[in-house]
Amino acid sequence: MQTFKLFTGLTGAVLLATNALSANGASAQEPVEISISCGAVGVELELCQEGADAWAEKTGNTVSLVSTPNSTTERLALYQQLLSAGAKDIDVFQIDIIWPGILGSHFIDLAPYSGGVEDKHFEAIVSTNTIDGELKAMPWFTDAGVLYYRKDLLEQYGHDVPETWAQLTDIARDIKEQERAAGNDGFWGFVFQGRAYEGLTTNALEWLDAYGAGTIVDADGEVTVNNPQAVEALTMVSGWVGDIAPEGVLNYAEEEARGVFQSGNAAFMRNWPYAWSLGNSEDSPIKGKIGVAALPKGGENGQHTGTLGGWNLAVSRYSEHPEEAADLAMYLSSQAEQRRRAIKGAYNPTINALYSDDEVLAANPFFGELHSTFVNAVARPSEVVGRSYNRVSNAFWNATHSVLSGAVGADEALEGLEGSLNRIKRGGW
Repeated sequence: MQTFKLFTGLTGAVLLATNALSANGASAQEPVEISISCGAVGVELELCQEGADAWAEKTGNTVSLVSTPNSTTERLALYQQLLSAGAKDIDVFQIDIIWPGILGSHFIDLAPYSGGVEDKHFEAIVSTNTIDGELKAMPWFTDAGVLYYRKDLLEQYGHDVPETWAQLTDIARDIKEQERAAGNDGFWGFVFQGRAYEGLTTNALEWLDAYGAGTIVDADGEVTVNNPQAVEALTMVSGWVGDIAPEGVLNYAEEEARGVFQSGNAAFMRNWPYAWSLGNSEDSPIKGKIGVAALPKGGENGQHTGTLGGWNLAVSRYSEHPEEAADLAMYLSSQAEQRRRAIKGAYNPTINALYSDDEVLAANPFFGELHSTFVNAVARPSEVVGRSYNRVSNAFWNATHSVLSGAVGADEALEGLEGSLNRIKRGGW
């Protein structure tokens, strides 16, 4: 049996109901109810429900799903409010790859419950989830930004998959103009995540890394974002809005971009791998017409890149049933469950062995082709700046958004950003 709770905002979020079984004094041997927060982007919530149902049937316990905001920025704020209050109502938290350093003090060490299975997962992701020697979360699925394109339109108009961002800009403009001339007035060349939130940080970091401009803050904690390559990268993207991308892209998150692309109204899209299965669903207008490639290089001497994303499962230190909660986290992050999620929803496994699984590759051919992109994705500087990461990212996405909106030039925005980040640094990373 499964119940469902929905939290979409912060107001009153800490005024949650107390677990009924705990209030009645249920013993550890009796069935308990475990609450887990799950995202709802694409088929995420459906897959979480299915996995939780399977664990509940296996163990005799029940699971209550908590749907949280799709925006990573809003979700982090909600989590911080709940955890700071010591709320017991969520036992298992789905957390972003960049949050262990921010939220880790509120989570238990999962190593005593893992049996060493973390050794099968990507080492870099396990390392990110390990704080002060404690395994604060189990890897659930990983991500890296990828380029989606319309295979049929590239063939129709005589274009190859772009290797550089400059090539993408030219091809996107050409296809847009020809599609509009053919009567498709709502067609655009390229859509991405341009809203001022964490998603824009991931997009902008890909632009910088493609041009060799670094990762905002380097491994030694030095602010490096104001450099000529970064100016070149943001100057390049500043011309997209209103040309190859709609004005509305300034408020697009993942699902808004997918909606435009999947409806057949864009030639290219930057998004995460989850969009593959949805774009090829039975009711998709572009089923069978989609290709996936590594994101373009900054230039001939640049590099293909993708920002490391992904989500993990952590157990609250305030949980009244930590053993059962840890068991649920281990079940959902297991190889069998990751395999199911990869086949059904195109969620990238964090277990290397699954990238040679025939059925996984049949469902997601690009998993094998872009394996190096997923393994070598560029990481946001969350480990370096620790608890200051959200302030660092906020400053970065706002500066980038000001360039995209045409409010300031790239050089001015980056100079201001450098000053802001150094002020944050003086307060301590």
